[in-house]
Amino acid sequence: METVDAVTALAALAQTHRLEIFRLLVGAGPGGLAAGEVAAKLGLAPNTLTFHFDRLRHAALVTVRREGRAMIYAARFDAMNDLLGFLTDQCCAGHPDLCRPARKPGAAPRQSAPREALRQDTLEQETPGTRMRGDQE
Repeated sequence: METVDAVTALAALAQTHRLEIFRLLVGAGPGGLAAGEVAAKLGLAPNTLTFHFDRLRHAALVTVRREGRAMIYAARFDAMNDLLGFLTDQCCAGHPDLCRPARKPGAAPRQSAPREALRQDTLEQETPGTRMRGDQE
């Protein structure tokens, strides 16, 4: 995977609804889901969903096919694995065999830390007198 492709994919996933859509499609497996089913599960309006699907398709993260009147969207697992490979290619000082997934397949997803807790951790790690971009004095 080229850097520009990784940046495009990461940018597409760097939005709450698109990340939720992509994770839902990954969970659905190679068969994918009908657009209406995705809209119902995530509570998104059809025009909003179309916009997000287009961004994910542009990033080559999903495919679409027509089945009768339904549009079926599916995650591109090859693209997802390429992105993960790109991100971990230089992992562990050139010893990728030492890298392990954050959790085992089938394990319950980790709960994300609340944003404020993450922000507090970051602030505690800052060097005195430095500020993160966007912080107010």
